[in-house]
Amino acid sequence: MAPADTGTLGKLMSVLDAIASCEDPPRFSDLLAMTGEPRGTLHRHLRHLVGEGLAEIDESGRYRPGLRLLNLASRAWETNDLRRIARPHLEMLGDAVGETVHLGVLRGAEIVYLDKVEARQAVRMYSRIGNASPIHCTGIGKAATSTLPDKRLQDLVRALNFRRFTPSTITTPQDFVREIETLRQTGFAYDLEEHEQGIRCIAAPVSARGIAAGISVTAPAYRAEPDRMEDWKRPLAHAAAAINVELEARLGPVRPHDDK
Repeated sequence: MAPADTGTLGKLMSVLDAIASCEDPPRFSDLLAMTGEPRGTLHRHLRHLVGEGLAEIDESGRYRPGLRLLNLASRAWETNDLRRIARPHLEMLGDAVGETVHLGVLRGAEIVYLDKVEARQAVRMYSRIGNASPIHCTGIGKAATSTLPDKRLQDLVRALNFRRFTPSTITTPQDFVREIETLRQTGFAYDLEEHEQGIRCIAAPVSARGIAAGISVTAPAYRAEPDRMEDWKRPLAHAAAAINVELEARLGPVRPHDDK
């Protein structure tokens, strides 16, 4: 069979994304409405996905992500250089602060969580590796975005959907850019209950050639009071710097901000 062209691959991925994004496994009619594909084209895409093990169909005609995705995801996670370099530093940071620590990488207008070290506390975060969150209302998203050259930052901001999640969410490009400028000066980004009420975090950027990422310390608001978040700055900055040094040694120097 001839390899799919980029357009076909993109459409296949859109169908797979639609299947994976549904809380309840969708039927063909659901996917027809979600994707807007012609009926015959959607049948063909689903047949390819099922044939490759990337999707499954049960006896009731509902579609689910296929088990082959688990194998692909596992390999991607295990062999990811950023995750492998960062892991020991995340563990040390988690030991130092006693709260949940995340590693995330920028993908389009979202931050994708690559790794997580759970808090020692009884109340923990329910974030999951592989999940994606918006960049405009998460500390780790802002941190990763701050590493972009100015031209890429401007293009990204123009494409963002500044959806309001809580009363504290940033909802304008001007406020978001202003926060990124402050972050570049201080080295720290915050999520003060902007994505989820009752959850706060502080984050720092991580970057090297081709990578825009960040690490964060996240906790319930009652455990993340200003004085305590101030105490987290030193170990957070130390962990980010150590990861950057190793990334620079392996992938090349950190790229300076520019207007290109």
